Amino acid sequence: MSADTGHGSDTGTMDIKDHVKTWKGFVTFVKWMIIGNVVLLIFLAIFRTHG
Repeated sequence: MSADTGHGSDTGTMDIKDHVKTWKGFVTFVKWMIIGNVVLLIFLAIFRTHG
């Protein structure tokens, strides 16, 4: 097999600060979604009706 050297990729040029900022934003979003779901489940458990 031949080596793939002609694709012109800039390997290793990503700014790690942007990557860390994105990751922290994702983790914060997931954390608040979990908290919101727990609050919703508690609300539904308290005010459930038996139709």
